[in-house]
Amino acid sequence: MILRINLSNGKISDENLDPQVKKEFLGGRGLGTKIIYDEVDPKVDPLSENNKLVFAVGPLTGTAAPTSGRFEVVSKSPLTGAICDSNCGGQMAPQIKWQGYDAIIIEGKSKSPVYVWVKDKKGEIRDASNLWGNDVEETTKKLVEETDKRAQVACIGPAGERLVKFACIMNDEHRAAGRGGLGAVMGSKNLKALVVQGTGPTAVANKEKFMEVVKHCLMTIDKNPLTKDALKIFGTNALVSIINEVGIFPTHNYQFGHFDEADGICGPKYIERIFVKPYACFGCPIGCGRMTRVDGEVGGGPEFETVWAFGATCGVSRLEDIAKANYACNRLGMDTISMGSTIACAMELSKKGYIKEKINFGDSAKMLELTKLTGLKEGFGNELAEGSKRLAEKYGHPEIAMQVKGMEMPAYDPRGAQGHGLGYATSSRGACHLRAYMIGPEVLGVPALIDRFKAEGKVKIVKLFQDVSAAVDSLSLCRFTSFALTVDEYAALLSAATGVDYSSKEFIKVGERVWNLERLFNMKAGYGKKDDTVPRRILDEPLKEGNSRGRVLELGKMLPDYYKARGWDSEGAPTKEKLSELGL
Repeated sequence: MILRINLSNGKISDENLDPQVKKEFLGGRGLGTKIIYDEVDPKVDPLSENNKLVFAVGPLTGTAAPTSGRFEVVSKSPLTGAICDSNCGGQMAPQIKWQGYDAIIIEGKSKSPVYVWVKDKKGEIRDASNLWGNDVEETTKKLVEETDKRAQVACIGPAGERLVKFACIMNDEHRAAGRGGLGAVMGSKNLKALVVQGTGPTAVANKEKFMEVVKHCLMTIDKNPLTKDALKIFGTNALVSIINEVGIFPTHNYQFGHFDEADGICGPKYIERIFVKPYACFGCPIGCGRMTRVDGEVGGGPEFETVWAFGATCGVSRLEDIAKANYACNRLGMDTISMGSTIACAMELSKKGYIKEKINFGDSAKMLELTKLTGLKEGFGNELAEGSKRLAEKYGHPEIAMQVKGMEMPAYDPRGAQGHGLGYATSSRGACHLRAYMIGPEVLGVPALIDRFKAEGKVKIVKLFQDVSAAVDSLSLCRFTSFALTVDEYAALLSAATGVDYSSKEFIKVGERVWNLERLFNMKAGYGKKDDTVPRRILDEPLKEGNSRGRVLELGKMLPDYYKARGWDSEGAPTKEKLSELGL
């Protein structure tokens, strides 16, 4: 079932979901992509009322399946102009599924600020004028008081209202549908929040078989060193020391791959200095989330990517200052990766004399000031709010923006992980470590260790990881489960829950179908082979120090073979034969 809400005319309606669409796209990222592809013009202005926003859950959402508490938000990104899905955890997703909805489609634009309240399969559009201007924490508390103490709130802060290009949609006050600026899409529609409250449970087709598979999956997750120990003890920040040691921890805006002061922001220091307690999203046996405290303020995070974005790439080594910038992003509603990376871009522009502002690497006070100014679009923050690509282009040096398709690159330098770099270049939503987390096999040895410096043999692995990731996002489960679970186990969970028999190959094919549909949308939006690349620095400038020194990304060796492996032509367009094979 789909709930459609038109903010322009106030119409709210339930629609049946085509069973064939549900079978072929599952839910989450797949279903959201299908809806956006069918209903949104790829050339539309992302901030116009003609763009749409889809909140989608999966067939396992709200069940006993491990990590079944995630949802996807899908739209056309104002940061990149490409199709974008952003994944979020917390406690909200089951509240959508427990009302029988697979997706909530938000379309049109309200004349004044509103929020949407959904309970007992009934949607309402309510006035939010009194909430406009409130930060995420204030908004969440007021809406829970106004609706139901059991309700869950996905909202924007001042950054979304002011159309910051990388504004987030925040849930549970500190969980974010973070990448791509989908919070700005909400702001463009004058939509302050989506508030939901369901009663459950999610029905499964074969309960006995389903619980048998669930039990097996929980046991497997509890035996894996990453999901049993590393993530439970240190959270995602367990990665700092590992990534820095191998020389791919981007420092000073990707000028270096090793941060000399990484020991000050690593997992053990995190626990020693700012850690309060762990927390978990709905149905999660891993519990990687961390509540922290700095100067009396308690908040969620920072996660590994944020520790890097406000740490190494900005040259900041004080955890407390990194946490403060993270708290500011949570309150204002901004993607910490894009925010930190854009500040780092400004720092390099400043150091080289390309801008007048004095913004030095390592200046944490200036970093925090700029973060707050960006969320409010004041002063120089008004320029940072456009993202690093537009900032660097404005000052005549696009090469200094560390981005792909307009989205800032995350915390792994691809010069020391060839497959991971191919994943960045070909990602449908711009630079993304989660589209194909090749750090698993190239660095962590999951499922097996492969030579990270070799370009040869990476293409088919990257394609497989991309397809499986798209399928898992369509379930919607947390990607951390893939450290422990196999495709066979995902297919078994899906089959028992839906009553439709999915083989491992059919499950992977769901992901491939989603990947190709995203490609088709992006091609119609103007993207193509020319955009399947990374910054010139990554291709031409070898790392000068650390355990990846002397390396560049050998993208030219991999990209033609990648297109062939995908069944695309030499320009990167899906062939008629491939589309026919996928039912597209």
